[in-house]
Amino acid sequence: MQKLLSAVVIIFLLLATAVAEEWEVIKSEHFLVYYLEDKAFAKEVSKEAEKYYDRIAADLGYPRYDKFWQWENRVKIYLYRTHEEFLQATGKPKWVNGTAFYNEKKIVTYRWNKGFLHGLLPHELTHLIFRDFVGFPASGGGIPLWIDEGVAQWEERDKRKLVAKIVKELIKEGDYIPLSELVLINVADTEKNYAIVRKFYVQSVSLVGYLMNKYSAAKFTLFCRQLRDGKSVNEALSFTYTNSIRNINELEEKWIEYYKGGR
Repeated sequence: MQKLLSAVVIIFLLLATAVAEEWEVIKSEHFLVYYLEDKAFAKEVSKEAEKYYDRIAADLGYPRYDKFWQWENRVKIYLYRTHEEFLQATGKPKWVNGTAFYNEKKIVTYRWNKGFLHGLLPHELTHLIFRDFVGFPASGGGIPLWIDEGVAQWEERDKRKLVAKIVKELIKEGDYIPLSELVLINVADTEKNYAIVRKFYVQSVSLVGYLMNKYSAAKFTLFCRQLRDGKSVNEALSFTYTNSIRNINELEEKWIEYYKGGR
């Protein structure tokens, strides 16, 4: 009993200490970066976030307007000290290194996450910017998962060549997921099947890349807005890419041709 009470007291003191800690903050035009230690890393995050904001907005053809993501609307980025602190604060599975809370426009990670600056940061910022631009709800309702994840991965530019190589191999071997099935996949239902999850993600980003490169970001955004407004994938494709892509089967044919051609 004594040991149990001692353990409870220790846990209480640790929690009290955590609550007592105050976040420091680095402020920039569009972001508030909160940190508990390592000011230098927080400054680096702030600088890179502003760079990504400009780049992603330009890539998506995003119209900049006054006071967007400014003042009280700035995006908040929280940097915990360790992975353990991050997991305790968010309740995420152990394999997660960072996450975004879209309703709150908040990104959470930890300072030793080496993949954050050039991977997770642009990925999560793209989710936020894209949803605001196209007009999808912050909760993600209505946005097809393959588009949501495809766009976010497209802005992880280091992935582009790697993904193209993988997709070419999948197409060569005939081992890809048919697009009529891909657009219906919910990764949460198949997360234990690594092969399917891997194909889903690489095919999603390659599809977004194909539509962006072949037809322009403006066309892609129009396509997404048709989906937002309730059109089916086939209806949105036909409306946006008139005389070029009339349905998902034609998209698959042209996507295969594109990557077979050495892109």
